[in-house]
Amino acid sequence: MHRTLTEHARCIYGDEFGPTPPCEAQHHEHFFVEELTFADADSILAMLHALAPNLADGNLPVWILNLSYRLALLQRPDDPALLREAADSLWLHGPDWDARAEGMKRRAEELEAD
Repeated sequence: MHRTLTEHARCIYGDEFGPTPPCEAQHHEHFFVEELTFADADSILAMLHALAPNLADGNLPVWILNLSYRLALLQRPDDPALLREAADSLWLHGPDWDARAEGMKRRAEELEAD
């Protein structure tokens, strides 16, 4: 069994920055997504920072990155640093999300101005 969300993600997707530890658990993506869905924001951010520390690298699929940031933001909607980080991630994945990323950056600025 995996002790952390990061370990679970590392077993499923690998780790560009280090070896994937040996593991005897069954690795089904839907089990990971279920764990991610109910993870706290700190666990989600720890996973993102460990497996995609520079936003543009790592082995996590884009849809997992987007879902992870969305779930963290649902728990911390007024965190300017998290809004910016999530917006920066969206910018890297094509123009479809540029308007959303701009809105997130504006929201971060508004929060800091208050």
